[in-house]
Amino acid sequence: MPLLFILALCCPVPAASPNTTAEAACTLQGNFQLPGFAADGDIIIGGLFPMHYRVVVPDLTYTHKPAASTCEGFDPRSFRWAQTMRFTIEEVNKNPYLLPNVTLGYKIYDSCATHVASQRAGLAVLNGPSEVSSMMCSKASPVKAVIGDSGSSQSIILSRTLQPFRIPMISYISTCSCLRDRQKFPTFFRTVPSDSHQVKAIARLVKHFDWTWIGAISEDGDYGRYAFQALIEEFGQMGVCLAYYETIPKVYNRQRILEIIEVMKHSTAKVVLSFAGEGDLYPLLKEYARQNITGIQWIASEAWVTASLFAHSDFYPSLGGTIGFAVRQGQIPGLRDYLVKVHPSVYPGNSLVQEFWSSVFSCSLLPSNSSDGAGAGLPPCTGNEFLEDQQSIYLDTSSLRVSYNVYKAVYAIAHSLHNLINCEPGKGPFENFTCADASNIEPWQIQQYIQELSVTNSLGEKISFDQNGDPIASYDIINWQRGADGKLWFVTVGIYDASEGPGKELVINEEAVIWNGDQKVLWSVCTESCPLGTRKGVRQGKPLCCFDCLPCADGKISNQTDSLECIQCSVDYWSNAERTECIPKEVEYLGYDEMGITLTVIAILGACLTIGVLAVFLHHRNTPLVRVNNSELSFFILLSLTMCFLCSATFIGEPTFWSCMFRHTAFSVAFSLCISCILGKTLVVLAAFRATRPGSNVMKWLGPRQQKIIIFFCTFIQIIICAIWLISAPPFPLKNTAYQRSRIILECSIGSDLAFWCVLGYIGVLASLCFVLAFLARKLPDNFNEAKYITFSMLIFCAVWIAFIPAYVSSPGKYTVAVEIFAILASSFGLLLSIFAPKCYIILLKAEKNNKQYLMGRANPKIKTHHF
Repeated sequence: MPLLFILALCCPVPAASPNTTAEAACTLQGNFQLPGFAADGDIIIGGLFPMHYRVVVPDLTYTHKPAASTCEGFDPRSFRWAQTMRFTIEEVNKNPYLLPNVTLGYKIYDSCATHVASQRAGLAVLNGPSEVSSMMCSKASPVKAVIGDSGSSQSIILSRTLQPFRIPMISYISTCSCLRDRQKFPTFFRTVPSDSHQVKAIARLVKHFDWTWIGAISEDGDYGRYAFQALIEEFGQMGVCLAYYETIPKVYNRQRILEIIEVMKHSTAKVVLSFAGEGDLYPLLKEYARQNITGIQWIASEAWVTASLFAHSDFYPSLGGTIGFAVRQGQIPGLRDYLVKVHPSVYPGNSLVQEFWSSVFSCSLLPSNSSDGAGAGLPPCTGNEFLEDQQSIYLDTSSLRVSYNVYKAVYAIAHSLHNLINCEPGKGPFENFTCADASNIEPWQIQQYIQELSVTNSLGEKISFDQNGDPIASYDIINWQRGADGKLWFVTVGIYDASEGPGKELVINEEAVIWNGDQKVLWSVCTESCPLGTRKGVRQGKPLCCFDCLPCADGKISNQTDSLECIQCSVDYWSNAERTECIPKEVEYLGYDEMGITLTVIAILGACLTIGVLAVFLHHRNTPLVRVNNSELSFFILLSLTMCFLCSATFIGEPTFWSCMFRHTAFSVAFSLCISCILGKTLVVLAAFRATRPGSNVMKWLGPRQQKIIIFFCTFIQIIICAIWLISAPPFPLKNTAYQRSRIILECSIGSDLAFWCVLGYIGVLASLCFVLAFLARKLPDNFNEAKYITFSMLIFCAVWIAFIPAYVSSPGKYTVAVEIFAILASSFGLLLSIFAPKCYIILLKAEKNNKQYLMGRANPKIKTHHF
């Protein structure tokens, strides 16, 4: 398509006429008005430089032929780039060792930093400014390579225009990563690193200063779009978010500029990153400085970080402290001497030189009656002005960056041509190792040599390109600082070198950095960092950098700021109050604390009281009251009650495997023995009164031997149940974390619920049977009917253990054990006091009643007293 466009531009279809020949002549369709520089040579190198900032589109009234678009806003810095290309080509031509028999020429035009102007300049490089004398446009252009353009969007257009002719181009400042695509841009090379490297460098810088909330501004072109597309992906991996993304229109629009300024002023982002050319960015930053906005830290891309356009004091303090990445600088010996030779008298009629002279000396070289408004209001130039006396960015060769890239681009083409011309037959890079014809060099052949180029220039820097046409990536980190003259100076404060390897690329001297409005790094976050003990919670509909800090749940911690998730503590650990660390859980069991000591004392008192009662009974064992109620069974009951009191103490202390088994079996066997003895006593009481009936032989079945068998049998059943329990599923110590997760409850697991409730159920059966029999014997005639007290004791016993069940199930932690101990002690005291307190009262305080007559009762003196 570009080729057809060029042919259509040069070769219109002729109108039918008798005088028209079969062949049509090439004619230009308009006057050539592009200013530039040209020099003839054996091989021509094209050059495109944005020597103006913008294009002014003429009015389109459709009533007359529109005038050509004009460029405005002269750029002395870009003018220096063009002069650097001329200087380098002349230096190559003077070098006796580089292309000794070949003269390089050039055609340099103004691309005006816009797409249309760049396309027009590119076509001008290919076609030339004058009509050709040959019929049809078939002659090849002598241009073998092109240096340019500046903007990535312009370079994309230029590359697509040159592709049909397979003419290689080397850009000195186009950084868009899209240009790495060899399928789309096979002839493109550059001496500036790709934005893919700059994106990584900026991401590292942002991460280095912990900025997570950033505003973004780009030009309306591929340069900005592709850069931010890659940056968003890079930022996404680092947790950095864009607060806003605004684009600057290519055609100046004040309303749009003001809208962008308002967005910046109302945003909470204190860091703004911009990928834009200085020409596109100038209207925005001019308004930004006019409103005297401060407190925003700018990050500049390489396209404007060293732009002299913003070095004026008017841009301070708004842009003071700006930091960004610039291509590495280099020194070009002799360049300044060459630059000062530019004079209107040397280039008469060259409008670019005239504009340059006017911009430097603020005077006009145009006649006073000229219709051109560019010099209106300016005094006329004398022609005697001296460039050496001016502090112009044009003559500032102390920190050459883009100019140095132009210098390297010219030498890359020169060395490639030198290698092509001096190719040894049989060692060439083409088919069958052939060399190119030096007398008829094709552009695609030069491209082959550019791709394989690896040479060190006179300044000691290696010039080479990778498979994508990119050089080795390295940047200087630039900081805008105010000089003594009030202007902004671009100070190098660090470097970024991709060849250093991961983690070592970025080196920055933070002490040398001056920040906007302050001497410390601005803090730019959507939400302050979440402190220890909290985690990030996503805000609905907001970027990931905007979040709420939620406290960690119980049992979870976060030991670093901005945690995404809280860490669950292990089973034996719990979070502290601040949720910052896991600490060992508090181990809880019924030990010898206040509660444990109290229960232990009560158990010992109960055992001592029982032993005291036993001592009283032993001392008065021959008295009627002791003998009438079967003293042997009474002794067994008192011994078993002592065991019941003492076994409760085994429930206190840290549970172990043996203590867990012992406490439950000892408790169950002791109570079974006690209730069995009481059952035997009840049977004896009931049988004793039945034996008074004529012909009754009940007592022969309830003699002392039978009583012992009953007690043994009833107790043995419980022993069997306990043995089965201990063999099948014995109790064991357990760390219980289910009830209260913040602590470990160390308890004895019963092992088998069925066995545990069988043990308690069996004791309940014995107690119930004893209660029923005692209840039946409660009204038997006797002044001291023991059955009444046994009934009452069994009533207390059953009430205690019935109440125990819900209390045991619902009590937490160590209180479960305390409830069980309380039930043991309460039932033991109930049995002790209900059965033996009345007897001790008579024995110790009413000794006169301790005789047969009182016990038999006066109402029934003939009843025979039985002694057991």
